[in-house]
Amino acid sequence: MRFDTKIVVVVRDDLENWQRLNVTAFLASGIAANPDLHGEPYTDADGTRYLPLFRQPVLVMEGDKNVVAAARERATRRGMPTAVFTADMFATGHDEANRSVVAAVRGPDLDLVGVAVHGPRNAVDKIVKGATLHP
Repeated sequence: MRFDTKIVVVVRDDLENWQRLNVTAFLASGIAANPDLHGEPYTDADGTRYLPLFRQPVLVMEGDKNVVAAARERATRRGMPTAVFTADMFATGHDEANRSVVAAVRGPDLDLVGVAVHGPRNAVDKIVKGATLHP
């Protein structure tokens, strides 16, 4: 099935594996804030209900610091729904502290380790130009 929109998470290629997973999870939660992207809840054969997931795939890509920063700049310039994760957020322990460290730095100066974006396929492809699929 081909979707009109695309969800992409781009993580910096110099992160430790645990950091890549952590950043990907947090960034996907930002995109998940849009309930229109969710499918229906899951139910197994025993009748146990599970939370709904995205209706479409999420691509995880990687790039160097410049690729991640360029993706943020392109996404915000186009007004696309964007989530960010900065290096400073690794030293915090909760959402309020995360928001504080981001609020303390101008957008172009953020030490980004990842971004996530959702939008029309062609626009998202242009936004993440230079990133490659995560191995």
